[in-house]
Amino acid sequence: MRPILLLLLALLLASQVVAQQTSDQATEQGRQKNTELANDAALTTKVHTALANDVGLRTMYSINVDSDKGVVTLKGRVDSADTRRRAEEITKRVGGVSAVKNELRIKGS
Repeated sequence: MRPILLLLLALLLASQVVAQQTSDQATEQGRQKNTELANDAALTTKVHTALANDVGLRTMYSINVDSDKGVVTLKGRVDSADTRRRAEEITKRVGGVSAVKNELRIKGS
């Protein structure tokens, strides 16, 4: 009977250790995800600011900026091919941008 009790006690302790490790891993994954989201939000804000300073605030209302791990996607409609090109160039110059997906469309096209 005593060996069975020792075995059950050992299993119980082992399960608590595994549960703690799983909890610690989940916490770390949660922290990493939160950091990624914060970095993406900060990058989106930096791109918005850069575009507003160069392209102009009026045009900014028609450009949607989305960031995902350094990759910035530009969507929306702009007045000209020059504005589309300038928006991409400005975005590429923002610190933290690793790539730009320019999905901007020219009004009337």
